[in-house]
Amino acid sequence: MTDSTRVPWRTVVAYGAPATGAGYMYLILSLYVMKFATDVLLIAPAIMGVIYSLSRIWDAISDPLVGYLSDKTTSKLGRRRTWILASSVPIAIGFYMVFAPPLSLTGDALAIWMGVAIIGFYSAMTIFFVPHLSLGAELSTDYHERSRLFGARHAAYIFGSILSLVSLQFLITREIEGGDVRSLAGQLALLAVLVMFGLVIYASVKLRERPEFQGRAASSPLKAFRDVWQNRHARLLIVVTFIEHVGSAAIAALTLYVTQYVVGKPAWAAVIIFAYMLPSSASVPLWLPLSRRFGKIRVWMGGMLLTGTSFGAMFLLPFMESETMRLVWIIAMAFFAGLANGCGGTIGPSVQGDVIDFDEYQTGERKEGAYFAAWNFVYKGATGLMLLMTGFALQWSGFEPNVEQTMEVKLTMVTLYGLFPLVCYAIGAYLFSKFELDEAAYAKIRASLDARSSDTQNDVLAGAP
Repeated sequence: MTDSTRVPWRTVVAYGAPATGAGYMYLILSLYVMKFATDVLLIAPAIMGVIYSLSRIWDAISDPLVGYLSDKTTSKLGRRRTWILASSVPIAIGFYMVFAPPLSLTGDALAIWMGVAIIGFYSAMTIFFVPHLSLGAELSTDYHERSRLFGARHAAYIFGSILSLVSLQFLITREIEGGDVRSLAGQLALLAVLVMFGLVIYASVKLRERPEFQGRAASSPLKAFRDVWQNRHARLLIVVTFIEHVGSAAIAALTLYVTQYVVGKPAWAAVIIFAYMLPSSASVPLWLPLSRRFGKIRVWMGGMLLTGTSFGAMFLLPFMESETMRLVWIIAMAFFAGLANGCGGTIGPSVQGDVIDFDEYQTGERKEGAYFAAWNFVYKGATGLMLLMTGFALQWSGFEPNVEQTMEVKLTMVTLYGLFPLVCYAIGAYLFSKFELDEAAYAKIRASLDARSSDTQNDVLAGAP
């Protein structure tokens, strides 16, 4: 790496900044909205499972559409920042709707409101996430600088997630005390959307895009996504991503349930999640040098195995006799799972950026949007499938809100929370061991692409008057 390839810190900070607001919103929605809906709004868990499933079906259209259109966009602001800026208003509306439903709504009307709000929020987040991830892959073509950019994004995302734990603690405390949870949720949502709007504006003003990447998208969306699937490196990552997220999707939704109904310490939920979030963010500087020394592929594969083992160990929770033992165990396992999450958040998108350069090597096109849309869709599809199954599994096992649960319900929870993720991450790590685009292979691709760029520039200069 030379001074010319190193990304300035001001760019790193500006790129990561809006991820703080996104991390806050995503975590509070992932962790609390199911419980908010079932225990506060009194919506059946199966209905919430259907809502999440419908939102993922809609993503089958919205994710590829946003990815392709952002690749094709040409404007003075840039093909990515245009979409990032446009996402700010619908994100604000959708997020506020989720946590501030009118008090007059009940029954089917309330369920419809939540369905519109959740689907609207995730659709708006697609407009943000796909171009934002794509921009990260464009800001640097250096094999390890990408990890630095995405590491900063991950750290900011987790910082926002940690901030959301403060809100979560307020909400849980208000719920335990029997206070007005809905009013507090609406106030916190309003504050969050204002902060997110400001961070998006800041990033849109400070960042710059590569003008030479504009006008190099695929000729049609079908061609773009056919190229994604025909890229053997991307195809393997798609399969691994799906398997991983099928395993992990229920974790966020069930954390509060496990804390309350299995561990028996609902007031400690924020502490448990913090034990996961802190090492996830703080470990970013650890994974960067490790990936330089041992390679991004080996390090990420190790992170997958650590994730699966950490959550798999939580299957033992119902069999521990004392609440104190269960609490200590889940905090310890959350810490190790958080370390592994820092690895995936830092190294994963960086590897995906390398795969996109391989596509340029094959096709001569730059279609980051199509690639990140494909991975985002697979992630959301796996999440929607598992949340649908989780909602029905809870209901079929005999779950009743705010009462002591049977052992059958507890085993259902920890199976989805621990044992199933262990199996999925083990399979994902095995498949990823076959990934071939390492640093040496990437260096050859990068050299060829740089040579092409140099030849093109020489041809332009030779033809100049």
